[in-house]
Amino acid sequence: MDYDKELEEVRVKLADVQTSVRVAATETHDQIQVRINEAQAKLDRETKAAKAQADQAGDQAQEQWQKVKADAAARIAKAKRTIDHRGDQLDADMAESDADWAENDAAAAIDFAAYAVDSARVAILDAIDARAYAKQKVAAVRPA
Repeated sequence: MDYDKELEEVRVKLADVQTSVRVAATETHDQIQVRINEAQAKLDRETKAAKAQADQAGDQAQEQWQKVKADAAARIAKAKRTIDHRGDQLDADMAESDADWAENDAAAAIDFAAYAVDSARVAILDAIDARAYAKQKVAAVRPA
């Protein structure tokens, strides 16, 4: 497996998220709603692709990752529904409370992403170690 390639894809995705967040901080509510809809559509496509991949692979790690992505998609969809339904009826205090909730949810997602990166590091090192151990055992049984 090409871990460098996989990690580079994660780095590129993170850079894209950082750019998107910087730009969104200067946009209007309507512009941000368009950005959310685009991000949700992309997440939905990735979730479908991950599900297809998990269906093919069938291993437990893929199923867990699929669940994580589905949970994230559900949280985003719930937040979007909440925003869509409140409209103009909410006062400034409610909007401030919702903003606090959304910021807390974003912080939790960032914490989870950091955890996922740390977990990926352990999983990659474990995979590399397992391959090295397998090569060592094969070499011991089948000398060159």
